[in-house]
Amino acid sequence: MHGQGAGHGQQGRQDAARIFPVDAIRGFSYFSGQRRIRPHIRARVRARLNLPGSILPFEDIIVDIQLIISAGREKSLLRRHPWIFSGAVAAVKGRPRPGQTVEVVSASGQWLARAAFSPKSQIQGRVWTFDPAETVDEAFFLRRIGHASQRRAALIPADCTGVRLIQSESDALPGLIVDRYAGVLVFQILTMGCEFWREAIIAALRALFPDDAILERSDVDVRAKEGLAERVEVVHGQIPEQVAIRENGVEYLVDVRAGHKTGFYLDQRDSRLAVAQAARTMDRPRVLNCFCYTGGFGLAALQGGAGHVTQLDASAPALALAERNRELNGFAPEGMTTVCGDAFQILRAWRKEERQFDLIVLDPPKFVDSKASLNRAARGYKDVNLCAFRLLAPGGRLFTFSCSGLMEDGLFQKIVSDAALDAGRTGRIVRRLTQAPDHPVDLAFPEGAYLKGLEVAVE
Repeated sequence: MHGQGAGHGQQGRQDAARIFPVDAIRGFSYFSGQRRIRPHIRARVRARLNLPGSILPFEDIIVDIQLIISAGREKSLLRRHPWIFSGAVAAVKGRPRPGQTVEVVSASGQWLARAAFSPKSQIQGRVWTFDPAETVDEAFFLRRIGHASQRRAALIPADCTGVRLIQSESDALPGLIVDRYAGVLVFQILTMGCEFWREAIIAALRALFPDDAILERSDVDVRAKEGLAERVEVVHGQIPEQVAIRENGVEYLVDVRAGHKTGFYLDQRDSRLAVAQAARTMDRPRVLNCFCYTGGFGLAALQGGAGHVTQLDASAPALALAERNRELNGFAPEGMTTVCGDAFQILRAWRKEERQFDLIVLDPPKFVDSKASLNRAARGYKDVNLCAFRLLAPGGRLFTFSCSGLMEDGLFQKIVSDAALDAGRTGRIVRRLTQAPDHPVDLAFPEGAYLKGLEVAVE
């Protein structure tokens, strides 16, 4: 009997730990359970524990988890900007798990949005939807990814087999990148919200593209800001070492397993075409492609009729793939030279040798990763553009880019202008270049416009 009594006592303590007095939470608006308490729950509890009707098991109380915005800080959300910075959050009601969906409300109680909660990030909430009737569930991701894919069909030429399907916030899926290389999907999860819904995202991709292999390339530094470790994983199917894609008449081998980003810079599709068009208007131009990676701009120039292309990059494996891409397209070996080394040092050395080129492409990596590094980055951009202006032959053409979102268009143009002035050259902007249309920019999210470029005719 003693043992049986002890068992009942232990069970009673366990039950006591799982119950919560309803009367104690009345008056707290973020608990909506008191209006939705199910009668059969009361009956079950009374029968089991002989408790009064005002007590319920804690897990049966439905809690509206809320992110409450400080007074006056809701203006950006009313304009449908999807980021909620930690400084704008007055309080967190409930105990949301990292990545869980929370209701976003103003200080006065006005419903504003539904967002993913990220406690370790400066951006504490990323909005999934501004529609109070839209539920964030598995069907939500299937619907959003499907709609984004349909939009691409009208944007990308049929002969281009590399396409960005999902562009994060600009496709209303903050923190998700999905690229499709022929029959291989490569995705990146950058935020806690997408990490929380990872299985739903994978299920949606498999449902929409049942014949595609799927690779996750979430091996990016930005995940650390969300408290996430990097991850690379073959999710479905067989992933080849390189995937062949076609773009504007040129074929490229893409290293989806270990290449930059997801393997290729799809955002420069239109700019590569612009380089090919410029080469076509010139008489077999001598082309220099700086920071060439796997040779994209240089190969486009050869397609446009360039007499010779010099591919310059610091990565020997990238240059080896550039050579394979040349072979794949049937371009003559004597039409292309690869040079491995530091671009700044090599450009200065070539200036001393008085080498000249008719068309130069500058597509450097991101120099700006924070506002604190903007001045240093500006010096780097000016230095490399100064070198280019000094190497350009009269009547030459410069294609110069910045992929740094923090580098504003006006500042970038000023830097290039100052470089031309210091080099004693006159330049005129032929056209402005930006990211390809499968990298859209939501009107309410100007941060989505990160890539800027200038095609400059130089005298």
